[in-house]
Amino acid sequence: MARVLVVRAHPFDSSVSRSMKVLDAFLEEYKAVNPYDRIKDMNLYEVAIPEIDRDLLTAWKELSKGVLFDQLTSRQQEKVTLFNHYTDDFLAMDKIIIANPLWNMHVPGRLKTWIDTITVAGQTFRYTESGAVGMVPDKKLLHIQANGGIFDGRDPASQYIKSIFRFLGVEEISQLFVEGMDTYPDRADEIVADAIEKAKQLAKTF
Repeated sequence: MARVLVVRAHPFDSSVSRSMKVLDAFLEEYKAVNPYDRIKDMNLYEVAIPEIDRDLLTAWKELSKGVLFDQLTSRQQEKVTLFNHYTDDFLAMDKIIIANPLWNMHVPGRLKTWIDTITVAGQTFRYTESGAVGMVPDKKLLHIQANGGIFDGRDPASQYIKSIFRFLGVEEISQLFVEGMDTYPDRADEIVADAIEKAKQLAKTF
C-alpha cells in the first residue's frame, strides 16, 4: 500500500481545466489498479500555503539562535507550523502527482510556493563538501502539464519541476504533456483525448 499525494495547481476543476481533466482520468484508472493505496488529493487554491517572507525568515533565524517556539509571535508560530506541516506531509508520501497548466512559461505561483515548503535543507536535501545531495530518492513523481503550445518538455516550467525533484533526489520521474490545443484549436478535443488515453496507460504502472 502506497501513500500518494495529488497536488492540483489550478483554480478550476476538470469541467474547465484540461490538466485537471487528464489528472482525473489518471486517478480513476490508478484507483482501480491500486484500490488500497492511500491518496491525499490537495488543490493548492483551496488551502493556505505560507510564502517565505519576513515572518518566516525572522522566525527561522530566531529559532536557530535558541529562541523557544512559544516565544515567537503568534503570526510567526502560525506560519512556521503550517510550513512544517507541508514538509512533513511530503516526507510521509511515497508517490507525488502534480498537475498544472503552463502559465506565462512557468508553473502557477502557488505551485512554486508549495515547492518551497518541500525544499528544505536538512530534511529533503543536505549540503556536503561536494555539493547539495537529495534526501528523498525513494519517492516517485508524475508531472502532468497542459500547454497551449508545443514544447516537448523544453519549456521552463516542466524543466523546473524535473530539475527541482532531481535536486531532492527523486530518480523516478514521469512527465505527461497535454499540449498544442492553442496551436491547433480544431484538434484540441483530439489532443486531450489522446492525453487521457496515455494517462490511463501510465496509471497501470505508476
